[in-house]
Amino acid sequence: MELSLITRVDEWRSLEPEWNQLVAGTFRPYPFLEFWYLHTWWETLGGGEWSQEDSELQIVSARQNNRLVGVAPLFSSSKPGAQSALRFIGQVEVTDYLDFICLPGELEVFLRHLLPFLEKEGHNKTSRMELANFQSDSPAISILESLCIENRHSFEKRVLQPSPSIHLPSTWDDYLGSLSKKQRHEIRRKERNLERDYTAELVFRQDQPDIEAEMAAFFDLMRNEEQKARFLTPQTEKFMTTLATKAQSAGSLNIASLLLEGKQAAIYLNFIDDNKLWVYNTGWNPQFASASPGWALLVKLIRWAIEQGLDEVDLMRGGEDYKYRFGGIDRQVVEVVSERS
Repeated sequence: MELSLITRVDEWRSLEPEWNQLVAGTFRPYPFLEFWYLHTWWETLGGGEWSQEDSELQIVSARQNNRLVGVAPLFSSSKPGAQSALRFIGQVEVTDYLDFICLPGELEVFLRHLLPFLEKEGHNKTSRMELANFQSDSPAISILESLCIENRHSFEKRVLQPSPSIHLPSTWDDYLGSLSKKQRHEIRRKERNLERDYTAELVFRQDQPDIEAEMAAFFDLMRNEEQKARFLTPQTEKFMTTLATKAQSAGSLNIASLLLEGKQAAIYLNFIDDNKLWVYNTGWNPQFASASPGWALLVKLIRWAIEQGLDEVDLMRGGEDYKYRFGGIDRQVVEVVSERS
């Protein structure tokens, strides 16, 4: 296994076709690991989460017989309150899941080569790794822990957030049957009330030629929540708009709107990848608060996802109560911290 260090964007860009092929075969095929996502994140460093001056690419690629079999998508960074460390490109705030990109049968060998390679070849000027946004069941975590113990590095695992996900049966009736009697009744009651009080329509807008206009409307609805309004800086809006454009080109974008009387009552910005619907962010119109528009749109999306034969609706990071009421099964997103002595 031959490892190489990539520190320039043009070098990274030359890997795009091989990178995408590797993500399709990796042990964790998240949309957040695809080239279009991570490259877009790097352009603004997560909408300004990290500074350009204190961040440097430290991507490690691994080849066997000239075939790309593994990638550690890393960068070195620091900022006030976050000491210098190697981190995953994409972490922490605007990306839900991250991991190494590797063929399943090569993961342990890749990580075994990676640690000494970073010590010898890395330009990161740090002995510390802070790798966030792993799903807690990632096989990379236990392998890293064993390797750290073996090499006398420190190892710590920290829980960051829960990330509930709905595993979909083959029919809507089977889905309703998986819920509690109370929640089943609540869904049916609110669906009846919505159809009685409004002309309701589920509309998908990812094929619109003007994605910037769609995202501007989405941001307007996001700002109705105080926390999201603070989140939406000009840099963050630029990042998310570019992200939607790149996702559209990659065929991964899904923008779902609930129209009530022809007006946008709620919007979900999603990705479709690996036969799953990934719910990235949401916004809603308080004019229709009595109709619970965000809730109503999720019901319609779950039904639609089942009809499309999708396997899962991933509600991603955050432990909001509604995710569990809709059948979300809990998981944890964690960070691994390691430092060599």
